[in-house]
Parts: sequence; C-alpha cells; structure tokens
Amino acid sequence: MIELEIHDGVAEVVLNAPGKLNALDEHALAELGDAYAQAEFAQVRALVLRGEGRAFCAGRDIAGVDPRDDDVQRYLGGLVEPLLKRMARFPAPTFAVAHGACLGVGLGLLIATDIVYVADSAKVGSPFKNLGATLDSGGHALFYERLGAHRAMDLIVTGRLMSGSEAVAAGLFSQAMPADDVLEATRAAARDAASGPTQAFVASKRLIADLRDHRLGLWASMSEENRAQAALCDTEDYREGFAAFQEKRAPQFTGRG
Repeated sequence: MIELEIHDGVAEVVLNAPGKLNALDEHALAELGDAYAQAEFAQVRALVLRGEGRAFCAGRDIAGVDPRDDDVQRYLGGLVEPLLKRMARFPAPTFAVAHGACLGVGLGLLIATDIVYVADSAKVGSPFKNLGATLDSGGHALFYERLGAHRAMDLIVTGRLMSGSEAVAAGLFSQAMPADDVLEATRAAARDAASGPTQAFVASKRLIADLRDHRLGLWASMSEENRAQAALCDTEDYREGFAAFQEKRAPQFTGRG
C-alpha cells in the first residue's frame, strides 16, 4: 500500500490504496514507518506525503474489526502514536498534499507534517459520533490550539466537516488551492526546500516542536534560538549563506553540518 520514490534529494511517500480511501490498517502503518526510515537513511533533504485517488486518508481501516475485542489502545498507543512522533521528528522539512477526506489517523498524519498544502475541497473534521468514538491522533490538541474550546466542541459534537479553504482560514494548515494545483505546488515547494540549509530547517523544527509542546515560553524560546543559531555557525551552509550574501550571489547549500 505504501510506496516510496526518491529523486534529487526529495522523497515522495504515497498512500496507495484508493479503493478504501487510503485507510490504514496495522500493516500499512508499519509500511509507512519503514518508508520514513528508508528516506531518513537516504539522507533526503525534503519529503512529500500524499495519497492516491479521491482522498488523502480516511483514517483507520476498520474493515473486519470486531468492536467486541478491538484492542484500540494497541492500535493508537502502540502503533499510531510512535509513527506520528517519528514523522514529526524527521530530520528534514516534510510536506503533505491533503485532498478529499483527511480524517482520524489521516488528520494525525497531517498534524505530524511540517507544511500542509490542502485542496480547497478537502474535508477535515471529526465525524466519529456516528461510530460512538472520539477524535484521535492529536486532533483534540490541534482543534483546541487553533480553534478554541467552543469551535472544537462544535465540530466534534455536530460532526461537521470543514473544507480545505475553511481549515486554512482557521489556521489549521499552510495553504489552500484548487485540487488540480495542489500536488505540483507541494512538489515545487519540496524541491525548493531540498536546495536550502537543511540543518537550519531542522533547528527550527525542534524549536517549533518545543513551543508546540508548551515546553518553552517567549524568553526560554529566545534563549534556545540563540543556542541553535550559535550551533549553526559551525555548519557549511551557514558559512556559504554569509559568503553568498556578501558576494551578492545565490547560495549553493549542501545540507551538511
């Protein structure tokens, strides 16, 4: 179900089960983790995650699951959560192409991605009241952080789905655009990122993660920024960026420390 292609320092990870809207079972989760591990081993400098067919990912594949003996804690806590943490810590900028249904675990994949470009017509929300279930994969934190308590609960209780345009306007994701344009726009952004200062991007990822996890306030974050900048001074890309600016030319970044 999961495919991986690597070209010119950019990995493209594809959820390829369009017949079930790229819903993820345990096997698919393991394959997805393996794809990220292979991309990391290849030292790619950007990664794109996308889905084939009508949807990005409709969530968990519950076909054949018996709710009477379903070990949902094992699925979510033992499989999904470690995968999302691995994705979030990927040592290069990551991009996602969101279209169609982006629900449940599918929403979690987007939460664990650095930059998310969505189709105007994408569908995001929490339709789980019809299953007697609740939002998972980090959805509560995202909705509360960006929408506030009242709007988060409104989406959860009503089951209403936001369009991609609404989701971006609410601050959930990066950019919204027509469905026909979103894949190529994301690929272009990833190619551009792959030519940039990878170590500087990774430093920013760590700082954003600390802020998002509420480990840092303004002044503590500023101190961490100072330390990160000092560490970057020793990288080839930092020296190249300075030299290029002083010489009034375009920098040629390698991504190396």
